Amino acid sequence: MSWHKEPLVGFDLETTGTDVETDRVVTAAVIRLDAAGRAAPALSWILDPGVPIPPEASAIHGFSTDYVRQYGRPAAAGLTEITEALAAALGEGTPLVVMNARYDLSLLDRECRRHGVVPLSERLGTDPAPVVDPLVLDKHLDPYRKGKRTLQALCAHYGVVLDAAHEAGADAVAAVGVARRIGAKHPEVAGLTRPALHALQRQAAADQAASFQRYLRRTADPTAHVEPAWPLIPKER
Repeated sequence: MSWHKEPLVGFDLETTGTDVETDRVVTAAVIRLDAAGRAAPALSWILDPGVPIPPEASAIHGFSTDYVRQYGRPAAAGLTEITEALAAALGEGTPLVVMNARYDLSLLDRECRRHGVVPLSERLGTDPAPVVDPLVLDKHLDPYRKGKRTLQALCAHYGVVLDAAHEAGADAVAAVGVARRIGAKHPEVAGLTRPALHALQRQAAADQAASFQRYLRRTADPTAHVEPAWPLIPKER
């Protein structure tokens, strides 16, 4: 049976910003959906990141510094549970669906290292796999479509309901929905084995990064570097 018709696990983070090296996790969700799209009870976390949440980030996800200081879990404890849940899913061979996986998985990795938590890659003994990234797949399969490629835009394009954008649980479920629609629409990827699908996305992500880097060097920044690694940016970079 094709991967998009089998159980999938959605994962999403909401954070203090967009820099994987310095920003922090605020909320997270890990949700398993069966082949029919029925969700098991969500695993969700609110963490106290230990730093103030910028107002612009609070405006997106709705969590303030005062709120997470009062109600959030200590970061190290929450990060341990998040990585354990992800490692359990991947250890079973269940694909992990992450919109813009390079960002979420790399930021999670840095947070774990910051707080002395065993990172996901070390728990697994390898980079996280198999991962399904709707952003990478959509760009690969429909490269010339104009318009945004945010999760909201992909949901609108593929006819997936997004109940509450920037709520980690809703975003995780929506990302799985988009991944399933991509598989249903594109038999050339639906028929791939999980390792082959993962390898395709790794190459596609590198190609997309190289293309964007060439564009930036022509139009804006001749020294631009766009990270090609996927789904996890190595720490040493």
